[in-house]
Amino acid sequence: MGVSRENGIQTTRRKFVAAGATAFSFMVVPRHVLGGAGNLAPSETVNLAGIGCGGMGGGDISTHSKNGANIVALCDVDETRAAGIFNAFPKAKKYRDFREMIDKEAKNVDAVTVGTPDHIHAVATMAAIHAGKHVYCQKPLTHTLYECRAITKAAHNAGVMTQMGNQGHASEGSRLTNEWIQSGVIGEVREVHVWSDRAGRLWKQGIGRPTDTPPIPKTLDWNLWLGPIRERPYHPAYVPANWRGWRDFGTGALGDMGCHIIDHPVWALDLGAPSTVEASVTLDGSFLDGNKQNDETYPVAAIIHFDFPARRDLPPVHMIWYEGGLMPPTPAEMPAGGRLPDNGVLYVGSKGKMYHGSHGGMPQLLPSALTEEAKRVPKTIARSPGHYEEWINACKGGPKPVSNFDYAGPLTEIVLLGVLALRAPGKRLTWDSANLRVSNAPEVNEFIHTPYRKGYSLAAR
Repeated sequence: MGVSRENGIQTTRRKFVAAGATAFSFMVVPRHVLGGAGNLAPSETVNLAGIGCGGMGGGDISTHSKNGANIVALCDVDETRAAGIFNAFPKAKKYRDFREMIDKEAKNVDAVTVGTPDHIHAVATMAAIHAGKHVYCQKPLTHTLYECRAITKAAHNAGVMTQMGNQGHASEGSRLTNEWIQSGVIGEVREVHVWSDRAGRLWKQGIGRPTDTPPIPKTLDWNLWLGPIRERPYHPAYVPANWRGWRDFGTGALGDMGCHIIDHPVWALDLGAPSTVEASVTLDGSFLDGNKQNDETYPVAAIIHFDFPARRDLPPVHMIWYEGGLMPPTPAEMPAGGRLPDNGVLYVGSKGKMYHGSHGGMPQLLPSALTEEAKRVPKTIARSPGHYEEWINACKGGPKPVSNFDYAGPLTEIVLLGVLALRAPGKRLTWDSANLRVSNAPEVNEFIHTPYRKGYSLAAR
């Protein structure tokens, strides 16, 4: 049984799962009992502000509205990108700078959503936490490891209700995966394969910085889009959707999909922080050493090895991440013509194997004869009312969302450690989680956090 000690927070993951068996029995608590800014009785409306209104951020805002949230303020630096959501909520006050919005709307807002590019997540989320607001933040929780540790600790200490946007954590498939593995259906698990096809398919990687400087669109505030990141000229190679492949703004395929995919072995196998991580990368089809890195974008493809130590009664686990078209071999037990999904997880146990797709897909057992045993496994984990419903209910005084930052923070750290390993391909990094540093490669520690531009900070304003 593993214990996570990050940020001074001690969380026994299996106890947390067991506690979830009664987590969604809804309780009405008077406001005076809850107390504090942003804490509401369950019968009251959640007044919501949204930061980032295009793409996934806009979808989050719309979904929260459908679940009863009152949208009172919206913020986006790109008027064109935000137009759909701005028009859908004409009564909401509109802003470009999230700092101004939080300052001016603090008395009117109970909760905040953050659906921006990765490099804005931490500064926007922390501003909301300092204002005493509940926060829903898209994955990955932050852009750097330092930010992740700081956000996790601040949210825990503030007592606000939080949720990261890894929707599959609420799925039926995720619960069956936990129950089947923990009941021993596939035996002892020491090896896990996780993969995604996103790198290079939805955005370019392995490319250099553009040299031309086209004009900035009149509807885009480029300075605010950069936020805390060092200045560079505007280029459509970054905005609106390709930022994921650029190191300064995104976290690559791992950041995009890792919190959806790695989530499930982390939960089911009670994984804490890894002890070592090592990446092998390719820029042009040939695997390279660390002397030929591209500092602008992530590699075309990569394989990353994570080693997790034993957790009391559980054995060590070796987890391998594949991206850029790379995948694990098809299991020999797979029926003829069968194939693994484009994004997913493969668990290798002493009695059999199990795989599922991204976002908590329904698990499939190999050999299929194990299915009969799985049918007899009791349902010990509470079923979720829905990913978004969990957070809105929590903002009204209900139980914490299962993927609150106490869980999502350490999960994101695993993902971001893989991203860090891409800075030193071919070198096995020894991770000192307690001190948030790589102990055997000090040259990569500078990337655990990057300096902010003036006007941006994680400190209270």
